[in-house]
Amino acid sequence: MVDENSKPHPQIKGAKIINEKVNFPISWLNQQGYCEYSIFLEYVEGIQTAPTPEMKKGHEVHQQLEEKFKEEAVPATFKEMMDLSQKEEILSRELWVVSPKYGVRGFIDEIWLTPDEFVIIDDKPGTVAYYSTINQVFGYCLAFKDTIENDGRKIRAALRERGTDNIFWSTEFDQKAEKQIKKLLKRMHDLFNGEKSFLPTKNPRKCAKCRFRSYCEYYNE
Repeated sequence: MVDENSKPHPQIKGAKIINEKVNFPISWLNQQGYCEYSIFLEYVEGIQTAPTPEMKKGHEVHQQLEEKFKEEAVPATFKEMMDLSQKEEILSRELWVVSPKYGVRGFIDEIWLTPDEFVIIDDKPGTVAYYSTINQVFGYCLAFKDTIENDGRKIRAALRERGTDNIFWSTEFDQKAEKQIKKLLKRMHDLFNGEKSFLPTKNPRKCAKCRFRSYCEYYNE
């Protein structure tokens, strides 16, 4: 799971070129669902803003969970985990996945590897399965599936309330889900390749809370 032939994208901050294809963080799928134009402002225009309290809190909780996990974790390679999981259930956190084929990469918050299935978990504040958060976890599922190739085990996507054990949404990553995320990824790559335009949200409540509102030509107070 190494970024082969990787180099920074010349115009898009945070994106890379891997195997001659634009490759972007899977977390951007969540941002796209909130407001697509904010991706343009932050990563194409390069506008920087201070992190919000919610972002700081999320980072803090992630760090705490990772440190706790490392206290009892047994180091293992990805192949060793895959082999062992054919016999017993194991857990991993912050698992790195990269898919040059689909042009995405990122860290999976937590994954359960069992003899029957893989459960890919993304931690979120609150307990609402938004379209944007579902797309993000589907992005992890697709990248993971591309990584393991023809393993045969089912993949399940799940959203969990951050800092708790409460999995409030879960579904099998089936053909319908895969088709949905592939369609979105095509749009994302069309945006980055200049074939389509970044669209702003039509929800004024999102605009009012957006950290890029003072830079956005679409924002009306």
